[in-house]
Amino acid sequence: MVVAGLSTLLERDFELVGTAGDGRQLIEMSERLLPDVVVTDISMPLLNGLDAVRGLKKTLPSVKVVFLTMHGDVDFATEALRAVASGYLLKHSAAEELTTAIGEALQGRVYITPLISKEALTALMENPDSQGRARPALTPRQREVLQLVAEGRTVKEIASILDVAPRTIEYHKNSLALNLGLKTTAELTQYAVKDGIMSP
Repeated sequence: MVVAGLSTLLERDFELVGTAGDGRQLIEMSERLLPDVVVTDISMPLLNGLDAVRGLKKTLPSVKVVFLTMHGDVDFATEALRAVASGYLLKHSAAEELTTAIGEALQGRVYITPLISKEALTALMENPDSQGRARPALTPRQREVLQLVAEGRTVKEIASILDVAPRTIEYHKNSLALNLGLKTTAELTQYAVKDGIMSP
């Protein structure tokens, strides 16, 4: 329903070339369809929006990205901007702000919702080289595994999704638990939700 509503909103002013249901599909479709702008959430299945955008920017550095999310925390906004986002706005203000944000992105400018813009810009100016929220350093693969574990997928399912051996997934899972000081899948899931890797 949300996608249908947003599609109707966007089709008034823009050509909508496709919709994706998860972060991996977002990358695949973007590389195939070559959109000018990608509108994405932070919390998505299989691969969260922040990690999807980081991957996408490696192959399509010129694509503009607008985050449309429920996360009003300034930490998420600054992390999105550090991931080279062209826009950041909240879902409850999409009707009023989304077309404006996309228009700004197409003009090479950055749009941040007024609800958090001052805090986000201040955080970026004070720490321009910071990597965002203080947390243990995880590799992109560890973050992928963490999200899939938190989604309740089995080692065999994760291995199939990532096209690696189950033993490799077990290794990453054990490394995650050690690096984060967590022991159970429930604790890993709680961490992933708190860190914005996945939705509650």
